[in-house]
Amino acid sequence: MLDDLVRNLRVAYARLWVRVKGGNREPEWLIFDMFLPIFTLSAYVYLYKMLGVGTEFAGFVVIGGTMLAFWTNVLWNMSAQFYWEKETGTLEAYLVAPISRMAILLGMALGGFVNTTLRAVAILTVGLLIFQVPLALNEPFTALLIFFLTIAALYSLGMLFASLFLLYGREAWHTASLLQEPVQFISGSFYPVRYLPTMLQLLASLVPLTFGLDGIRKTAISGEGIAQVWPHVIALSVFTLVLLPLAKLALNFMENLGKKEGRLTLRWQ
Repeated sequence: MLDDLVRNLRVAYARLWVRVKGGNREPEWLIFDMFLPIFTLSAYVYLYKMLGVGTEFAGFVVIGGTMLAFWTNVLWNMSAQFYWEKETGTLEAYLVAPISRMAILLGMALGGFVNTTLRAVAILTVGLLIFQVPLALNEPFTALLIFFLTIAALYSLGMLFASLFLLYGREAWHTASLLQEPVQFISGSFYPVRYLPTMLQLLASLVPLTFGLDGIRKTAISGEGIAQVWPHVIALSVFTLVLLPLAKLALNFMENLGKKEGRLTLRWQ
């Protein structure tokens, strides 16, 4: 039991190291990832300024753009990883190794979190300095709690997506591309979700990013505390507790199904 734990922790560390090293091997990538999103944020901020809706909406945009970096990382750098491994012919090594698939994904998640955090901090810092967004962070620990719960829920969702990419490959890839913009829309990445119609708000409640964004904005911009955002804490905790076991079941099911149907390797390799 202890040997299995140590082995899987070493696997997670190995994948973390590769993800951090590979994601930062080109300095210009860091520059592009840090500063190009500012242009998208600028468009929304100046639109709100033109409409005269107040500076708090600029804060909504900056925080939304910061959290979108994590959503993009979950969708592509984690969920699609098994598909890319199959494309390069290394997935077979993962499947025959006496390790947990969840350990591989954990390492990917931690490595992606480190890389994305560097970029997200740069986006947040530059956004706050350029647009002079006022913060009212009265309970920083509450904001950090919601942030880490959001990350846990998002990466649990990413592990669930990984099972789909593992089996369906390019079809799941196109589906993820199709859903990326709608998810950004209904989760309220650049505006509060309360302005959406009721049906879309109900649909948005199925996405962990919605609760995370709203909770962080309430604590960081509106100055609210745990007494006001405890429903967000509960919702994000439920997402994690449900999605993580579901991801493990889905990975095992998809792997067994793929082995039976011969869909885990490319036919021409």
